[in-house]
Amino acid sequence: MDDDFFSSKPDDPLVLLARQDLDPFSQDELAARIEALQAEIERTRAHRDAAERHRSQADELFRR
Repeated sequence: MDDDFFSSKPDDPLVLLARQDLDPFSQDELAARIEALQAEIERTRAHRDAAERHRSQADELFRR
C-alpha cells in the first residue's frame, strides 16, 4: 500500500492496518483477516452506492 496516500492521517485505522506486521499470523488467521476485509469492502461499497443514490435523488429534486 502506498504510504503517501495516507500520510495526512497517520492515526487512521486503515493506515495502522496497512502497516501491521503479518508475519505472526497463521494461515487460518490470514484467511479470517481476508474474509473480514472483504466484508468491509462490501460494506463500504454499499455505503458509497447509497450515498450516490441519495445525491442523485437530491439533484433530481432540485432540478425540477
